[in-house]
Parts: sequence; C-alpha cells; structure tokens
Amino acid sequence: MRHVYIRGIMGLIWVAATIVSVMSGNFMMAVLYVILGGAFFFSAYKTWKKDNKGGR
Repeated sequence: MRHVYIRGIMGLIWVAATIVSVMSGNFMMAVLYVILGGAFFFSAYKTWKKDNKGGR
C-alpha cells in the first residue's frame, strides 16, 4: 500500500509543477508535467485496484 501513497504524492508534485509552469508561461513543459502526473496517478490507481481486488 505504501507504493500507492508514494505514487500519489509524486503525481501531486507533478501537478504542482504543472501549475507553476502554466503561471510562468511555459506551456510546453506544462504538457509534459500533465503527462507525467497522469502516469503516476494511473499507476497508483491500477495498483490500488489490484490490491483491493485480492482482498475481496
């Protein structure tokens, strides 16, 4: 379960980087940060679903 929390936190960090990048006007890097954050959130979600499915 720890991996889910770490991936979720990393996703939040990338979302924060996206916000900072958009505010500074660097939209190309913002797109990259959105993709990276989405990858971390997707990975956390899939791991969470796999762990909860085994417990049922």
